[in-house]
Amino acid sequence: MKAYVGIDIGSISTKGVVIDQFGNIIKESYIWTEGNPIKAVKKLINNLKEIPKDIEIKGIGTTGSGRKLIGLMLGANTIKNEITAHAVGTLHFYKDVRTILEIGGQDSKIILLENGIIKDYAMNTLCAAGTGAFLTSQAKRLEVPIEEFGDIALKSNNPVKIASRCTVFAESDLIHKAGVGYNTKDIIAGLCKSIVLNYLNNVGKGKKIKGPIVFQGGVSKNKGVVHYFEEILNEKIIVDKNSHLMGAIGVALLSKERETDKVYTLDIENISFETRGVECNGCSNHCDLVKIYKNNKHIDTFGNKCEVGGK
Repeated sequence: MKAYVGIDIGSISTKGVVIDQFGNIIKESYIWTEGNPIKAVKKLINNLKEIPKDIEIKGIGTTGSGRKLIGLMLGANTIKNEITAHAVGTLHFYKDVRTILEIGGQDSKIILLENGIIKDYAMNTLCAAGTGAFLTSQAKRLEVPIEEFGDIALKSNNPVKIASRCTVFAESDLIHKAGVGYNTKDIIAGLCKSIVLNYLNNVGKGKKIKGPIVFQGGVSKNKGVVHYFEEILNEKIIVDKNSHLMGAIGVALLSKERETDKVYTLDIENISFETRGVECNGCSNHCDLVKIYKNNKHIDTFGNKCEVGGK
């Protein structure tokens, strides 16, 4: 059986899937990146390689913030940005999707499609107020498990208004509201609603959001956030059971399109892979470079603004 691997390397989590030639998931894994994408991917691959012996890996694709680094590490045949990967993965399951909402741990994005073609998109990587990391930090502050946030939010009939434009302001507002005695469930509902308002006022600003709408990313598992998206947009929000894996699925499908005779291995325990940061003095730019070494051999350099730095 032919199979294809897709890996989505984010700043908070790393996701991976092995799919068959029809796009069905054979194996999946979701782990925390913990600031070390190389270590995380080695752990992820160790989880993914627990597949039947008669399966041949015919392609490996990488996406996410660490896609280039991990693509080099694995010798991937496909390295694609998150917009393309999420769109391809979503279209595989929802052919008529018009809008993709995605909120991850540190960033968020919106993708608008027309007849299966990307027409517009936007990303927010500057502020964490509308992301999963912000919700997680506030869950710790309130001493409520983040997994229970959605269910608690749905019990509220009066969500507290919380400043949603900035992480610092939102956190200060939450502390104030808690201090004056607002009910915890109303504060949690207010936080979920503020995530939606922040997203629509920043990432979705000026965009014509049309259904069918598919919501992805770790935050899509929060029932409270889904509820307020539906309430504010007055549209049904689709959350797939594999919404957190859609980028990995998409890039695995893209790797299938570039299949060759090559068979890939997932046995990478003995591969030495490291990065070394240096300052280039080859010209007046003085670029901060990251040199990539595989088995102690220099294979690439990131960060150079001219040909001198790539040596």
